Amino acid sequence: MKYLSVAQTAKKWNISERSVRNYCAEGRVGGAFLTGKTWNIPEGAQKPGRANGRARSGALLRALRAEKSARLSGGIYHKVQVELTYNSNHIEGSSLTHEQTRFIFETKTVEGGAVFVDDVVETVNHFECVDAVIDCAEKKITQAFIKRLHGTLMRGTSQAREKRFAVGEYKKLPNTVGDIFTALPEEVEEKMGALIEEYNGKKPKTLDDILDFHCKFERIHPFQDGNGRVGRLLMFKECLNCGIVPFIIDEQLKPFYYRGLREWGRERGFLRDTCLAAQDKFKEYLDYFRIEY
Repeated sequence: MKYLSVAQTAKKWNISERSVRNYCAEGRVGGAFLTGKTWNIPEGAQKPGRANGRARSGALLRALRAEKSARLSGGIYHKVQVELTYNSNHIEGSSLTHEQTRFIFETKTVEGGAVFVDDVVETVNHFECVDAVIDCAEKKITQAFIKRLHGTLMRGTSQAREKRFAVGEYKKLPNTVGDIFTALPEEVEEKMGALIEEYNGKKPKTLDDILDFHCKFERIHPFQDGNGRVGRLLMFKECLNCGIVPFIIDEQLKPFYYRGLREWGRERGFLRDTCLAAQDKFKEYLDYFRIEY
């Protein structure tokens, strides 16, 4: 029998080498064995399916809505609000700690010394955006909803007082993402319309469809600021909508997430595996709170 290396198998299955090693270590690749620290994988081995990729019952969305309505503390709704808000804001440079974020959600106050006012305002606003995502999870994405999220996120910030930032509206000035040129202001409305039409036309939607929408959204970069947070909120919403276990990008995954965004057009495995790793962590929350998926 012919055996392949981890690198060869990763290329064949279009996933990362880390994922191949994990599958082998979990005993999910039939016939694979170790020689020292090297995995030998049968040439005909099939890529394992992901049992935790798609929620079957909508139990998560029901739990989020029930706990949101009851304002239940310490459950999955509480966990999602704090983790999604802290990590998404932190990626964009928020100075607030995880503890401060949690304290704002729980008590509407801030502890721990001087903080930037905008960071506090955007944190409170992000909690409201998460509520909107939960409330509207099953509705189609529209330009109006995307603008609503942005307007809510940036409401009351210093940027909201500057006309050039067009809070709740598409950008008025050209901007870049690193060294990447994004859509010009006069192109945004048309490009966003085409992107949303393309995405809403896909049935059923897969995780790759959601990631593809996210990457194209970030390449258009429709707002002057806040694009990353709005984009990640939309991904969370669509996972709920499509019965896919959601995920939250944290500090450890941040560099891999950015690499995945850059490389999506050439190699989808980078972003896909990053989000699947984050999905595995979210599954731990679901296991703890005994929510079926």
